[in-house]
Order: sequence, then C-alpha cells, then structure tokens
Amino acid sequence: MTTSRYLADYVLTCNADFSLLKNAALDVADGRISWVGERSEAPPHEGSTIQLGGLLMPGLVNSHAHTPMTLVRGAGDGLPLMDWLTKVMWPREGQMTSEDALWGMRLGAAEMLLSGVTSTCEMYLFEEALVEASQDVGIRLVMTPGIISALHGDSFGATDNRIAAIADFHAQHHDPDTLVTVGFGPHSAYDLPLELCSEVASAARDLDALLHIHVCETQDEGAALEAQHGGESTIEILAQHGILDGKVLAAHSVWLNETDMEIYAQKRVRVAHCPVSNMKLASGTAAIQAMRAKGIDVGLGTDGPASNDDLDLWQEIKISPLLARVTELDASSMTPQDALTMATVEGSRAIGNDDSGTLQIGAKADFVRLELDNPTFVPVTNDDELIAHVAWSGSGRHVTDVWVQGTQVVANRRLTNFDLERAIAESQTRGLRLAEDSGT
Repeated sequence: MTTSRYLADYVLTCNADFSLLKNAALDVADGRISWVGERSEAPPHEGSTIQLGGLLMPGLVNSHAHTPMTLVRGAGDGLPLMDWLTKVMWPREGQMTSEDALWGMRLGAAEMLLSGVTSTCEMYLFEEALVEASQDVGIRLVMTPGIISALHGDSFGATDNRIAAIADFHAQHHDPDTLVTVGFGPHSAYDLPLELCSEVASAARDLDALLHIHVCETQDEGAALEAQHGGESTIEILAQHGILDGKVLAAHSVWLNETDMEIYAQKRVRVAHCPVSNMKLASGTAAIQAMRAKGIDVGLGTDGPASNDDLDLWQEIKISPLLARVTELDASSMTPQDALTMATVEGSRAIGNDDSGTLQIGAKADFVRLELDNPTFVPVTNDDELIAHVAWSGSGRHVTDVWVQGTQVVANRRLTNFDLERAIAESQTRGLRLAEDSGT
C-alpha cells in the first residue's frame, strides 16, 4: 500500500474534540486517511513526504446546490422567490439542454474546488451530464435527480417513469466507494402533489437512498397545502404521509415552529441551511441553533448560483453565526467551531456521507490547504484565535491546494486536470443563448 505523508504547520481535524494539531503530519493511503497527528509521534513511513506548511482542514461540503444554474447567474435580481422562479429561472432553464447542464456543472464544480469545496449535493435535471461533469473536474457528488411538476407531475403521466428512471440511475451510478452517490430530489410539497412526494419517499427508502426536498423556504409557500389539511403545519403533513421517514435532507427549513423541529429530531431529518440565498430572496432566517440543540444535523449550502450568487461556501461559514447572533441578540449563540463543523463533518452527515468531512483515521481523504501567511490570519496568540480567524476571515482566496479522495485536484490555486478557460467561454455563450431564447 502506497502512503503519502503531508506535513503542515497545523491540522484542523473537525473531529468530535475539534482538535487543532501543531507541526502535524497527515498520511493518506488508498484515498483514505491512514494516520494523523503531531509529526514527532508519526509512525515509520516509506512513501512520499510532501512539505506543505500552512493549515490543512477537511474540504467544505455544499449540502444544497443547483450548480448548472451558473448559466443563469445574476438573472431576475430583486424578485421574490416565486416570481423569480416562474418569470425568469424556469423560462431560461426550460431552454437548457443536457450539453448546457454539462458545461454549467463543469464551471460550477471548478468554482467550488478552487474555493475548497470538495463535496456537493445537487438537485437538478440532466443527472447523467452532472455525473460526467463532476468526474471531469474531480469533485465529490451526491446527485439527487430533480422531480418537478412541469415535467413529472401526475397530470403529465410521467410519475412512474421518472421514479423508475431514478432507480435505474441509482443502480448504475451509486457507489459510496467512488465519488458519486445517488438519491431522489422531489422539488417540494407545494410544487408536486403530496401523493407523488410520498411515492418518491417510498422509492428512496426502498433503496436506502437520500430524499432531498425543499421545505418551508418562504413564509407562505405552504399556505394552500396547510389550508387543505385543517391548518396543520407543512412538517406535520409531510410526516403523516411518510415523506420524512428514511434518510431525508430538508433544504432551507426556514419557517418551522417548535413542534416541527421536534418532528425533525424524532425522524432524524437533516437540514441544509442556505443563509445567503435566504437573505438574497428575503425568505427569512432559519432557527439553526434551536435545531442543532435538538440533535438535528445541519449542513451549509449555497443554494443555486443564481440566488447566492456564488458557490464559495466561506460566505455561509461567516454569515451563519452572524445571523444567529443578531437574531438572538447573543454573541455566544453560535461559535466559529459550530460554523466550521456545519461546513464539514456535520454537512457530510447531512448529505449521507458519514465517513468524510473530518481528518481522522479511516475518513475519506478530502482536504484542503489554507495559506496562513496572510494579514487576515495575524496575530495568533492561542488556538481558539486561529480557529476564529479561519471561520471569520477565511475565504476561497486562502485556499491553495485541494485533494479529493487522496487525489490532488487543485495545486497552487490551479486546477490540475481541467481547462477552466474553456468552461468560462462555453458557459458565457450558452448563458447568452438561454436569455435570448427565453425572452427574459
């Protein structure tokens, strides 16, 4: 077994103790971490040794994204969610081809890797193209093929076909030992018939697959559904129909009450928190600390690059605790460690990857190097200050190198095996065409 040893000034493990190791060594073999600790205690080693310096930490996890929307980035700014979707996003996306999605995903995956995001959970159509693109660029992908009413609602007679197609796609591509795992992505209970959401949830449970669904993103999106069910909350209705059973990732979850959060905790629902998108679309602020206090796993997500408008998860790392503190008027309500945990190991659990997101023996070797020789990381007088610098001041510009499953995909701030310039040119041309063809 060939082992590579990486030497760094610091290793931030993001493990249960949130250990910060100094003068550290990280050993990688067969795509997993085989040893980590202070280099003075490192075991004998005969493989390659790479002197990195700086700080190594787990790659960031984007727990909710629609990355091919790079092709519609910036469109419809200032519109509320439903107008934004129906008047701008969906008309442009309706003109999109599989080849468009391929290039949009390539561009977005490159953007994520360059900023230190090593895993992304995608809800989108053209799932074959997204798998191809993610493998081209080298990012870890949880693909949850989208199901939306315009294409897959009962009235269009495509429900059974779509569920069967996703099951076949799962059989072909789902492999936790590789970079691709597969789930199901019904858009929402306000877009799809409740019975269809229940059918999709059942199909996901049959495969022990992730169910990835938008839930309570805006204050009034569930009003019609709740009125039809005697005023019960959307969460109560979803639970009664079995939609929250199994492995469920509920994106946004902004408008929940105490009972809703208790249901999440009981059902072990995971949450994807998208604070920048929620603010941009004026959707509201999720009660993340209350959820986490109940044991609910919460990951951070950018949402689509048209509602953020970038895929740099460092913004979410900073803004999540800021929102929690200003909402609760309590500067201790969320710590830098909390934010970094959600962006790494907790986010990995949320999207169903239980063996990544941390730098400990046996974990998948998804990690990044931060350059500490930077004004924003000075001074450091104790470990907590360095961790705080990473959370409050860290950004994509500090990321110099990135590894996914032990393979280096970014070296000295450049992608190792991907033509970024071509992806930029292709995406510009295709984005122009989508705008012209849709008339928006």
